[in-house]
Amino acid sequence: MNSQSEQSTTAGLALAALGVVYGDIGTSPLYALRECFHASHDLSVTLSTVTGLLSLIIWALLLVVTIKYLLFVMRADNQGEGGILALMALGQRHREESAFPLRIGPVIALGLLGASLVYGDGMITPAISVLSAVEGIAVETTAYQSYTLPIAIIVLLTFFGIQSHGTGRLGEWFGPIMLLWFVTLAVLGINSAIQTPDVFVAFSPYHAVQFLLDHPTQGFAVLGSVFLVVTGAEALYVDMGHFGKGPIRLGWYCVVLPSLVLQYLGQGALLVRQPEAVVNPFYLLAPSWFLLPLVVLATLATIIASQAMLSGAFSLTQQAIQLGYLPRMAIRYTSASQIGQIYLPAINILMLIGTISLVLFFGTSSNLAAAYGIAVAGTMVISTLLIFVVARRQWKWSWPLAGLVTGLFLTLDLSFFGANALKIPHGGWLPLVLGAGIFLLMATWNGGRRLIAKHLWSRMPQLDAYLKEVLAQPLTRVPGTAVYLTQFPELAPPSFVQNVRHNHVLHEELVFLTTTTARVPIVTNSHHVRIEPLAPGVRRVVVQYGFMETPDITRLLAACRSQGLEVDLEGATFFLSRVNSLATPKPGMALWRERLFVFLSRNSQRASSFFHIPAEQVVEIGVVVEI
Repeated sequence: MNSQSEQSTTAGLALAALGVVYGDIGTSPLYALRECFHASHDLSVTLSTVTGLLSLIIWALLLVVTIKYLLFVMRADNQGEGGILALMALGQRHREESAFPLRIGPVIALGLLGASLVYGDGMITPAISVLSAVEGIAVETTAYQSYTLPIAIIVLLTFFGIQSHGTGRLGEWFGPIMLLWFVTLAVLGINSAIQTPDVFVAFSPYHAVQFLLDHPTQGFAVLGSVFLVVTGAEALYVDMGHFGKGPIRLGWYCVVLPSLVLQYLGQGALLVRQPEAVVNPFYLLAPSWFLLPLVVLATLATIIASQAMLSGAFSLTQQAIQLGYLPRMAIRYTSASQIGQIYLPAINILMLIGTISLVLFFGTSSNLAAAYGIAVAGTMVISTLLIFVVARRQWKWSWPLAGLVTGLFLTLDLSFFGANALKIPHGGWLPLVLGAGIFLLMATWNGGRRLIAKHLWSRMPQLDAYLKEVLAQPLTRVPGTAVYLTQFPELAPPSFVQNVRHNHVLHEELVFLTTTTARVPIVTNSHHVRIEPLAPGVRRVVVQYGFMETPDITRLLAACRSQGLEVDLEGATFFLSRVNSLATPKPGMALWRERLFVFLSRNSQRASSFFHIPAEQVVEIGVVVEI
């Protein structure tokens, strides 16, 4: 009975994963093979060319998705969680907690760069997917061609507009809709492939190699288009924590891989029979009576794919905030039962503006394909480099073994990255510029925090010594509890120093509270809280959260009662230090970067809101820091 229950659970998770994990890679047939015959590649539609391209596509799916990600990369789980920042944190687990994340070293730089590139991909994916789906209405007649752009924009505006409400029950339909989508891909594909069985020779890698030998120049360039079939493979690793390795692998082997292979074979067979179908082989596979339902289904599939990408951007931003590489932003939970369903208004607006701008600027999915791929390829290269670090530091692999395994994958990744680099003059520069800008923003935020930390360490007294000095003074003690939030548990917080200096009072109960972010997604309860008595009525509390958790101070203090810390939450006063930074020509960062940091700091979410502290119980005391 237990075995049947486990199988049912695995199957249910695999179905749910279809709607989240495989949305991006599952909608690639809309444009991938078509782009392989793009005019810039100058390839004729012949049987040998088609089988060569199909062989490249099939083996790209097998090598990149099946072998690299499912069998190798998914081994590098950080307490079951995956993704570029989780991988970066895993590679830093050997370092002392206090050393993280104050300085950006090579491993952290790689992780932040990979995360930055994800945002560029997150804007292009909805644009190219929705555009390619809507373009199906112009397959039968060009009379509707002028409507594709407005319809795509309306779909995208609606999609981003409903994010604040969460997916909710709508998300329960994602899996079944994507299952229907993959079944449709398979049926359309096999119906065409059996009419031209010659395409089945593409399973042999000989045809891929022969194609590259016959077209040495075009063959390398066309790899940039072949790569479009594996964009979205990173989602398998990112969503590992939500669904588990088993369901993700089950969905790939039983549904996604067979459907994609059959679909690409069917498109190839159609091109062998009708070379003129190269303008849109996906929609021309369908009979005329099924075209409109297919456009609707494709649009739904691309919306689901976009939802998965946007949810990934929300999750990535939350992790970056917790790790200290982005300023605090408002985070709203859209589900009372699933912690992973979050909504960040600022990110949603920025992604909306970026996506709509891309649609208007490029106009068609073919034009967008020129910008698509290089950010994903760059992220894959970085993931492989970080896997090497994890293999050496966490798995204790020898240099030769780690170098051999990751070297093989790196060769594959660099080949695709090099091919996509040829797209840079035609639009590929856009995600690179965007990624570089986000990386600079992350590095600037981190650098500014380091400068402030350096200032506090040089100016603020040690807490233990300062407490002895203060408690020896005849200060007025007022009833109640004062909770002082401080970044460093060893130092007296500026709000405490200023309060004593100017108000000359102390509360009867003092709590000095520090929250730190560990390099794990979730911290277990046994290591969650450390309470240390410093004097009668004075305690130091250090709380450790994972980078996928959001601190809730009031809930935390309520939970501390089991460890002997009684805090009257309704009567407590929370003292926060409001650091006001001033950009100066002093040694530190470039002056323009300091000004950027000051701007980000002034527009970040207030600490009281971020830590869920009732606003009427908060006292903020400002301190000016020249950086």
